[in-house]
Amino acid sequence: LLFSLGTRETFGINVFKVREVSQTPAITKTPNMPFGVQGVLSLRGNIIPVISLASFVDPERGQHKFDTMIVTEFNKSTQAFLVDSVDHIIRVDWDRVRAPENMMMSGSNSSMITAITELEDGKLISILDVEQILASVIGEPRLPDIPQAQLETDQYLFFVDDSVVARKEITSVLEKMGIKFQQATNGREAWDRLQVLASRSWGEDESLHDYLKIILVDAEMPEMDGYVLTKLIKSDVRFKGIPVIMHSSLSSNANRAMGSSVGVDAYVAKFDPAVLSETLMPYLQR
Repeated sequence: LLFSLGTRETFGINVFKVREVSQTPAITKTPNMPFGVQGVLSLRGNIIPVISLASFVDPERGQHKFDTMIVTEFNKSTQAFLVDSVDHIIRVDWDRVRAPENMMMSGSNSSMITAITELEDGKLISILDVEQILASVIGEPRLPDIPQAQLETDQYLFFVDDSVVARKEITSVLEKMGIKFQQATNGREAWDRLQVLASRSWGEDESLHDYLKIILVDAEMPEMDGYVLTKLIKSDVRFKGIPVIMHSSLSSNANRAMGSSVGVDAYVAKFDPAVLSETLMPYLQR
């Protein structure tokens, strides 16, 4: 879904995160609001925060009155993002979406951009890291008591996620569980690294499965999404027996069904540290 914040730049958000687009109703101001939150509103009986995206992307326009809002649902949370205008929905294959470091980027908003794609007319679309924006508003979840995993010293987990805040959250859980890990920032990079791991020479009665215990994948990533990555892993005999768990902010039944169709062994919604730990543990103990 393409939208504007009143500047010449065009932004995008995965339409699977969007519940609806509407005019901005009356917003109720509340005391001690976090940075970027304009207030709250009642939406069909639920109180949700109203967040100004411009506060994170173009602070000079942070307090501007925006008449359009995008109601989103991801990470088991519902919130409204204020925008200047909504353009239209486009369909873009993930292999046409690039990580921002691969593109010419500048400006203070670069840290909030998780990917960039280019339209047929050459126009660049910046895809915002709304997970990072939401985390800065509501704060990172407090880690509960998490049991330690009993792994051999040379056993590890591999995970891939394009969001900076998601990688930080996953790392904190794995470290508390005492799990060694390797990581990647997009599906293409993950597949390249996994092939290097799989091409290693093994001794008699050894395989990659003896060392790599779980592959944890995000669903939406630039260059290659988690569905394509999972399909490649499941079709490669070298990864036989290694469970693939999808960890995504998109938790609808449709997304879970898409994960099942490519062979994921489990699907866990972002981001609940206890649930992630509970999902990983049975596979680690196999």
